[in-house]
Amino acid sequence: METRSQWGTRAGFILAAVGSAVGLGNIWRFPAVAYENGGGAFLIPYLFALLTAGIPILIMEFTMGHKYRGSAPLSFKRMNKKTEFIGWWAVLVAFVISTYYSVIIAWAMSYSVFSFNLNWGEDTGGFLFGEYLQLADTPGEIGGFVPGVLIPLILVWVIVLGILFKGVKKGIEIANRIFIPALVILFLIIVIRAITLPGAMDGLEAFFTPDFSKIFSPDVWVAAYGQIFFSLSIAFAIMITYSSYLPKKSDITNNAFITGFGNSSFELLAGIGVFGILGYMAGQVGEPVSEVVDAGVGLAFVVFPEIINQFPGLNALFGFLFFASLVLAGLTSLMSITETYVAGLMDKFKISRGKAVAYGGGVAALISLLFATRGGLYFLDAADYFINQFGVALLGLVEVVLIAWMLREVKNLKDHANEISDIKLGAWWTVSLSVITPFVLGYMMVGLFKQNLLREFDTATGNYEGYSNAFILWGGWAVAIGALVVGIILAITKWKKPSVEEEESYKKEAQ
Repeated sequence: METRSQWGTRAGFILAAVGSAVGLGNIWRFPAVAYENGGGAFLIPYLFALLTAGIPILIMEFTMGHKYRGSAPLSFKRMNKKTEFIGWWAVLVAFVISTYYSVIIAWAMSYSVFSFNLNWGEDTGGFLFGEYLQLADTPGEIGGFVPGVLIPLILVWVIVLGILFKGVKKGIEIANRIFIPALVILFLIIVIRAITLPGAMDGLEAFFTPDFSKIFSPDVWVAAYGQIFFSLSIAFAIMITYSSYLPKKSDITNNAFITGFGNSSFELLAGIGVFGILGYMAGQVGEPVSEVVDAGVGLAFVVFPEIINQFPGLNALFGFLFFASLVLAGLTSLMSITETYVAGLMDKFKISRGKAVAYGGGVAALISLLFATRGGLYFLDAADYFINQFGVALLGLVEVVLIAWMLREVKNLKDHANEISDIKLGAWWTVSLSVITPFVLGYMMVGLFKQNLLREFDTATGNYEGYSNAFILWGGWAVAIGALVVGIILAITKWKKPSVEEEESYKKEAQ
C-alpha cells in the first residue's frame, strides 16, 4: 500500500493552493462585479467577506484535510461517518465543473493561436458564435463535433491528466512552480501595457471611483461574499484534498492567509488591467466606460478581441499574452479540480493513482466532449449556472452549518490549527464560522431559490436566459441534483478495507 503523497515544500503547497484559487473568474468576473457594486467602495464589503468567510473557511478546510489526512470523502468520514456524503457531493460538484471548465481552456488555447493573425476579424461576436463555435440554433440540440474546439480540448486533458499521473510532488507541484510565476509575469506585462494606453486612466477612474451609497445595499454584500466564495476554490473538495498532502508540521493559518490574500491581490491586478484596457476601448469608440463593460465569455472572447484589433502596435503579441494567461490560469485550476476525484477514488477503492487518473479523468474527458459540439455553449451555460448556485453555494452552507452547528467541530479544528500555527485562532474565527458565514450564505440561498424555483415555470418572468422549461429541467436542475444523488450513492458504497499500516499511520499522526 502506497503511503500518502506529500508536498515537497511549503512553497509548493502555497503555489498549488493559489493556482487553484486563481482561475478564469479572477480575470473575467471580479472586475465587472466590483464595478457594478460600487467600484472602489466594493472593496470594503469584499475585504470584510474575505476576513469573515473566505479565510475562515480556508482555515477550516486546510485543518480538516491536515487533521484527517484524506480526500474530502475520507476526511468527512473520519470526522463523522454519517457525513461522508458531503465529501462525495463536493467531489461530484468538482467533477461536473471539470467537464466544462476544460472546454473554456480549449477556447483560450485556440484564441491564443488566432491572435497571431487576428483570425476573428472585425465581427468578433459573429466569429465566436458562428465560425468558431458553430452554435446550434436551439438550446438542447447537440449537433456534430466542432473540430476547432475538439482538438485543443483533447490537448487540455492530455496535459492535465499527464501532470496528475506524475503525482503530487513530481506533477502538481512542479507544474504550479512553472505555471504560476509564468502567469504572474504575463499578466504584469499586460497590466503595465494597459495602464500606459490612452484613455486607460478613464477606465481606472471608473473602476476605483467609490459609490458609497451602494454599500448599504444587502445585494452588494451578497455579491462580495459570492465573489470571495466562488474565487477561492472553497466548498468543493479542493482545499481539503490539497491540505491532506501537507507534512505533519505545517502552519495552517499562515498558509490560509497567504492563499487568501494572494488570490485577492491577483483579482485586484486583473481589475486594473481589464479596466485600463476597457478605458482605452471606450476612448476609441467614443462611448463611456459603462457601455463597454462586460464579463465572462463576452469579455474574454468578444470584447477583448475587439480591443486587440484596435491595439496600438504589437497587437498580435498582446492578444497571445492575454489568452495564454487564461490558459495558464485555467490549467492550474483544472488540475486541482480533477485531483479531488482522483484522490477520492484512490482513498475509497484503494486503487493506484494511475488507475484513478485513468478512470476519473477519462470519464470526465469523455463527458466534456458534449461541450465540444455545436450545442456545447448552451449546455455549458446551464450547467455552470446551476452547479455553481445550487452546488457550490448550497454545499458551502451545508458544510459550515454541519461543522459549526450540528457536529460542533469548530473547537476541535481550532485546537488542531492552533497547535501547529503561528497565528492563533480566537473568537474572530469562531464567530465567523458559526454566525456570520451561515447567515450570509443562508440569505444568498433563500434569494437564489426565490429567484429560480419560484420563477422557472412562470411564463411572465421566464426561465434563466429564456431557456425552455425542458432544457432548464434536464440541462440545469438535473445536473445540480444529480451531483448530490451520485454523491449519496458513492457514500453508501462499501469502502475497500484500508491496510493496517495505513490506519496505524493515520492514528499516529492524529494523536
